[in-house]
Amino acid sequence: MLKGIAVRALAVFAFFSVICGVVYTLVITGIAQAVFPYQANGSIIEVDGKQYGSELIGQQFNDMDHMWGRIQNLSVVESPDGELAVYSGASNKTPASDYTDEETVEAFGESFEDAVATRVEMIKEANPDADMDKVPVDLVTSSGSGLDPHISLAAAEYQIPRLAETTGKSEDEIRTIIEAATTHKLLGIFGEDVVNVLEVNLMLEGILDC
Repeated sequence: MLKGIAVRALAVFAFFSVICGVVYTLVITGIAQAVFPYQANGSIIEVDGKQYGSELIGQQFNDMDHMWGRIQNLSVVESPDGELAVYSGASNKTPASDYTDEETVEAFGESFEDAVATRVEMIKEANPDADMDKVPVDLVTSSGSGLDPHISLAAAEYQIPRLAETTGKSEDEIRTIIEAATTHKLLGIFGEDVVNVLEVNLMLEGILDC
């Protein structure tokens, strides 16, 4: 009797393993590939066969000709076959982790306050003609994941004078590009207007159209 129960239990286990682990997965994957192929494959921005990154994952830009995003704790590596791989190392520094003693600084690096102050000075130095008195907070802090591809409209507009000077485009042209890369509030109510930094930079380079 116990043997019969064990056989039936194993049969049920095998049946649901196949249904839930194989059939369900294949069906959902097939539907995703058929209905949402772009999203299902990582929302990769590809132009003329070249992949430039995912619109869902930020990249680090620090040169004067490009828009800067949030602090990115990641590395984007292109493999020999052209595929992109992303390695993340998100920071856990917060205002609660501030410290000043030399032993702690040596062990853990600069504190959150020092890191933000350093970043503020760097942003101000790179954008001396910015039209705002204060640096938008998202330009001097990282997101929880360290992967955020977006910045606020304020952070994007802060960089317009620099981009106009370094790219040769007018400020109105830069604003048109920013608008094209902006995702607005859901239903005009929920969330915030955010700007995709990678899309802006690809438009600045003429790789993407506005």
